[in-house]
Amino acid sequence: MEESRDPCGFRLETGRVINMIENLYRVAITAVVIKDGKFLITRRSANKKRWPLKWTVPGGNLEPADYATLPKDTVDAWYNALENTLTREVMEEVGLSIKNVRYLTSIIAEYPDGHALIISCLADYDSGEVKLQESETDQYAWVTAEEAKKYELIDGIRDELVLAEKYLKGDKSGWSRQN
Repeated sequence: MEESRDPCGFRLETGRVINMIENLYRVAITAVVIKDGKFLITRRSANKKRWPLKWTVPGGNLEPADYATLPKDTVDAWYNALENTLTREVMEEVGLSIKNVRYLTSIIAEYPDGHALIISCLADYDSGEVKLQESETDQYAWVTAEEAKKYELIDGIRDELVLAEKYLKGDKSGWSRQN
């Protein structure tokens, strides 16, 4: 079979239709930040395309600049790219430094313009005072998973807060839907 390459250099087989955009996922990472037994939630700004004025946790997209401008850690790879992205996003959105980032769960989200792989992490507050990036968020609160019921959260966020509480108590049974 004849071989050709797309503009990005990926090998394509003649006669086989491959829509590269449909096969790509946006990668994002979020932090359930804990301080003094409470979790940080933020309300998305009114100008946001998805879920304006809904409450969530800080985070954002992996961008090539998060690693490509840095020297590789091995011959072929950059390590801690997601952790570095998360640290950057939390600092940009809420002005806090975090530490002790650990994996909670992963989500595949389906949107009208494509899919996203979202890695949700638990992170400890390290330092700083909350200073909101107004283009991203307009309010914040430190809450328990129970207190979070009073907020209009993006679907699934409260489940992640409950998961984080369970994780901190040693229960690593994984995500489940909460009431």
